[in-house]
Amino acid sequence: MPVSLTPNAITAINAGDVNLKPLLQVLDIKMIGRSQERNQERYRFLISDGVSAQHAMVAVQLNDRVKSGAVDKGSIVQLIDYICSDVKGRKVIVVLNMETLVPQSETIGNPTIFGETDAEAQKTLSAAGNIPLSNRVGFNEPMVQHSVNKAPPRGINIQNSANSTSSFRPSVQPSYQPPASYRNHGPIMKNEAPARVIPIAALNPYQGRWAIKARITAKGDIRRYNNAKGDGKVFSFDLLDSDGGEIRVTCFNAVVDRFYDVTEVGKVYLISKGSLKPAQKNFNHLKNEWEIFLESASTVELCPDEDGSIPRQQFSFRPISDIENAENNTILDVIGVVTSVNPSVPILRKNGMETHRRILNLKDESGKAVEVTLWGEFCNRDGRELEEMVNSASHPVLAIKAGKVSDFSGKSVGTISSTQLFINPDFPEAHKLRNWFDRGGKDTASFSISRDTMPGGSSRNEIRKNVSQIKEEGLGRSDKPDWITVKATVSFIKTDSFCYTACPLMIGDKQCNKKVTRSGTNRWLCDRCNQESDECEYRYLLQVQIQDHTGLTWVTAFQETGEEIMGCPAQKLYALKYELEKEEEFAEIVRDRLFHQYMLKLKIKEESYGDEQRVKMTVVKVDKVNYTSESRFLLDLLVR
Repeated sequence: MPVSLTPNAITAINAGDVNLKPLLQVLDIKMIGRSQERNQERYRFLISDGVSAQHAMVAVQLNDRVKSGAVDKGSIVQLIDYICSDVKGRKVIVVLNMETLVPQSETIGNPTIFGETDAEAQKTLSAAGNIPLSNRVGFNEPMVQHSVNKAPPRGINIQNSANSTSSFRPSVQPSYQPPASYRNHGPIMKNEAPARVIPIAALNPYQGRWAIKARITAKGDIRRYNNAKGDGKVFSFDLLDSDGGEIRVTCFNAVVDRFYDVTEVGKVYLISKGSLKPAQKNFNHLKNEWEIFLESASTVELCPDEDGSIPRQQFSFRPISDIENAENNTILDVIGVVTSVNPSVPILRKNGMETHRRILNLKDESGKAVEVTLWGEFCNRDGRELEEMVNSASHPVLAIKAGKVSDFSGKSVGTISSTQLFINPDFPEAHKLRNWFDRGGKDTASFSISRDTMPGGSSRNEIRKNVSQIKEEGLGRSDKPDWITVKATVSFIKTDSFCYTACPLMIGDKQCNKKVTRSGTNRWLCDRCNQESDECEYRYLLQVQIQDHTGLTWVTAFQETGEEIMGCPAQKLYALKYELEKEEEFAEIVRDRLFHQYMLKLKIKEESYGDEQRVKMTVVKVDKVNYTSESRFLLDLLVR
């Protein structure tokens, strides 16, 4: 049965009709390049309604149709989903979905490029070189009428064999004038009609008007920054739609004020009028090459009715055994049973800010276990709940969305700002793990990929040195710091300035801890916070001399490691010496801390003090010597 092309379809599409579902012929197919992020091909069609022809970009999800030959030069297709955008003054059709009705056909009619003069159009079509002009069907051949707005009935049998042209005679209907709605100067002509909701996977920069309906699955905090353009702020959130498409949305400065308080994780929103830019893969782990940037004209509308077709979250779980071979800084999803949870400990960051860290262990059916490091609020909120559950002999299943792989000590997984934790979640993977653990998995031995130890009990990633090697090998003088472990004894502690006065004020959820000084009002002034407070905190800044059988050196211990060495808070020692003036009791405490042997992890880095370069050694971890493990380590050295 003959199939007719939809007359004047190109004109109608350019006028704004997105509901026509026209039948068109593909005159030419050309690969015009590859996407930057995914290295995917991008194809451009030259499509025709028999009278007019126009170039159309093809969405990347349709690439397989081209590669498999399902659509080829001469194919007759029906456009199911499409848009027409104005890009730099030119109309561009973007095909989002289509069906192939006739795989091969002669060129129908004598089409010319839409919007160009006859001479320009014929030159363009000749350059395409897609189908010989001698094979084209003229307007004077028999034609079979077919409804403009309907696709051919599903029952039509279109053969793929070479003799298909004997049963199919392509034709062109007489031209007709577009409906009056195209000629009106109404909303469609002004491009003011509501944007059509499309899948996230169909988003691309060629679209002028679009809207997506999606659920917020993750939302980051407001971050502040400073660059050459001045101060600014930014936040982002991740979206998931009913087709499983994910994309990140980012807001800057004034747009942050508009949308931060009205967006909520778990809610469904209708979002439109944003711009698409290549995703910043250093900060964006989602499997989408684009990222949405909201602007002053953008809209974010809450959908009050719950949409059950949009999942609340999407996971791509990796077994723990796979993490062992994952690259450093990889972002992934993992699920396992929590076997142990360590207490939360304060950590001083390089910028002087204090945060908290909590380490827990996960195991799964792969026979491997991994350390998970919770940072900041994860320690207090989820970490405390997990610790209580494990302490009560209830080992919960923990699902981690967007954890970051680290290779600092074996392989471990850490939380980042976009990480989400789900305790005992209600989905099949969690139920399967629970059943495995309760039916014997609890007693199954698991090899930890985080603490890969040598026979002597020390980590393979641990670099053991003695004191003299620090100077002999020039440690700390390269661009990056050296991290080593030494077994040494504390031989002397400076007591004239063992602590400093620290700011107790909170910056967000963290304490400032910068040095404060007395102001004219006898209060404590912090230059960083630019505020005064009635009290201050006393924090360790210990200068400690350590020695082993090869020599001695000086190291610096801050708050946490200082407390490990001294055995009491800095506040207590300060009170004894300066407030209560109990010099003898103070001296007794210090003497009691001398000549203890420790395993000291040191960070060694050369720093500038005025015009002088000095190597600074900071104690980042203090452990008492486990003499059983140490003996095995020494014995292993002899065997080697």
